[in-house]
Amino acid sequence: MPIPYTHLHLPVFVKHGRDCALHLCKERDCFVVPPLLVARLLAMTIWVSGGKIMSMDKGTLYIVSTPIGNLEDITLRAIHILKEVDLIAAEDTRKSKILLGNYNIQTPLTSYHSYNIAHKTGGLVGEILQGKNIAIISDSGTPGISDPGSLLISECIKKDIPVVAIPGPTALITALTVSGKPTHKFVFEGFLSNKSARRKKQLEALKQEERTVIIYESPHRIIKFLEDFIEVFGDRELVIARELTKKFEEIKRSKASLLLEHFSTNKPRGEFIVIF
Repeated sequence: MPIPYTHLHLPVFVKHGRDCALHLCKERDCFVVPPLLVARLLAMTIWVSGGKIMSMDKGTLYIVSTPIGNLEDITLRAIHILKEVDLIAAEDTRKSKILLGNYNIQTPLTSYHSYNIAHKTGGLVGEILQGKNIAIISDSGTPGISDPGSLLISECIKKDIPVVAIPGPTALITALTVSGKPTHKFVFEGFLSNKSARRKKQLEALKQEERTVIIYESPHRIIKFLEDFIEVFGDRELVIARELTKKFEEIKRSKASLLLEHFSTNKPRGEFIVIF
């Protein structure tokens, strides 16, 4: 007796046998679907998610985490998804080609960054609505955290497009775990303003924060950040991490004044994570 395959839109029955085919039954007519068409059939099913009905003839947006430095820090699932999707939207296609080439991933790439999101987002959403599966990756780490991927994700959600996270590395959590600071409660502030006056106001607002604070900073602003930090907080202890998982990984735990002295005489390189 065929077993009902209840999540399909049409009354569909699975036939257990050598051919592993599907039987589509409508009223008195019954059609046998060859195995090669099963995958396409499943792509046209109806799923219920969060109380909403979503037609699966739409594609899916995959949020794929990639290594923050060491290319070996990628999951098997991420490699599989990047090989199987129709298109990869990358923040920097030149950097992404290095990773993809290392794992023989030949999926087409398109750029998606802060300078083209205004005209690229709608097009990518449109392609997914037409049935394409697209993966979004950032320069490193998890897309959507302090990068333009968050806009594409929110627009897909508005269109009831399935969004699937492929978890993996993220710099802020990696830095937090090795910082020695309390991890049970923390707040992530991303990048503060590149304007000193505005940055000082943001730091002032954090003076009463009891949770561990995590901030991203660029190499060409880290010295100015430390100067502003000392003015607002005094000579407080900080943890600064950079080049995590790479050959020249550096994690420094010291007073802000000593860190300022260090990076004033040693040229800052790489993206910085500041924790206090």
